[in-house]
Amino acid sequence: MTVPASRVRRRPRTPGRLLPLLLATVLLVPVALLVIQAHRAIDADRDILTREQLGVEYLRALGPVTEALVNAQSAAVARRPLPRQSLDQAVERAAAVDARIGGELRTSERWAGIRAKLEALPERSLTDPEAAFAAYGEVTDLLLALYGKARESSGLIRDADVDSYFLQDGVGEEMPEALIAAGRLTDLAVLIGRRPAAEQLRSLMELAALRFAALQPARDLVNNLRAVVESSENAELGASVLNPFDAYQRAVESMALLALPNRSGAVDTAALTDARNQAQQAAKQLQPVLLDEIDRLLADRIDRLGRDALLVLGAGALAVLLLIVLAMSIWLSRPRDTLAAADPANPETGHPESDPPAADRWEPAHLRPPGEQLPTLQPAGAVREPDRWRPFDAAR
Repeated sequence: MTVPASRVRRRPRTPGRLLPLLLATVLLVPVALLVIQAHRAIDADRDILTREQLGVEYLRALGPVTEALVNAQSAAVARRPLPRQSLDQAVERAAAVDARIGGELRTSERWAGIRAKLEALPERSLTDPEAAFAAYGEVTDLLLALYGKARESSGLIRDADVDSYFLQDGVGEEMPEALIAAGRLTDLAVLIGRRPAAEQLRSLMELAALRFAALQPARDLVNNLRAVVESSENAELGASVLNPFDAYQRAVESMALLALPNRSGAVDTAALTDARNQAQQAAKQLQPVLLDEIDRLLADRIDRLGRDALLVLGAGALAVLLLIVLAMSIWLSRPRDTLAAADPANPETGHPESDPPAADRWEPAHLRPPGEQLPTLQPAGAVREPDRWRPFDAAR
């Protein structure tokens, strides 16, 4: 007779059931890292552009200071009363801007030095035109250095956008250099007429150097503005720049001709000063237009970065959702336990680990009901006793 094998209990399928969740968790880690890294890069770019906007604001405050300082220098050289009110107002507005953002742009120390020299100028400017010319020259040199510091600290000088770069280069470097050099050129022409004849040759050489110093940045500014206007997609920029741009270009060409001395070595200072004033007025109209355009370009790029940040977050959220759905679908569609899939009515398809038939099931004697006979165990493949004589009984 055969002895039924003892039932072996199956181990739980826990590792197989947790594998999809484990894979989804592992895939979530690089997705989260990519999203975080992309978001940090976008935030860094946004901080750079925001800092450049601070630089534009600082340049906007320095423009009136430059104009007032050039006018004060011309008044001091010509021995006219100083336009102190306009200079004080421009200095106060620039000081307020520096107090607010100068620490971040690291310009406060330079501005403090310029303001100290400006406050000391009135006492020195009315006495000696030559000394006033030299003193204002020191202040304007410091002012140009402050322009460069503001552009460098704010990052405007490293702007990757072509239009923004040429605009900030024109309004933050070439325009103030041209205005200050034009003021020195006209003031030196006034001083030459008062100098002794022995110094005329040296004075004419200084005048030629200042003429080049005034015309070179002015021409660079004209070329840069022409390139930006022609390549810009903003139609309003061309319309707003056209008139002051043409006026500035004509004034610069007039200055180039009027700064040349005649046969006697004299210069028409009145006509030169008038051309300088026209160029200065045109530059005064150009500066806010160019600064507004830089602000617009920076704001557009910041808006694009905001949209990119939303896209990155949306893509990351979608990737997480897809991984969760994938893990759940694998979890729900895992193979069913073979015991549940087997047909209990068919012994041949039953699971080998299912319970044996009741007739073949052996139970200890102390667990059987009283009076129940122990079933006879048949060898494997043997035919039961009644079944063996059934054909003979049928024939008989």
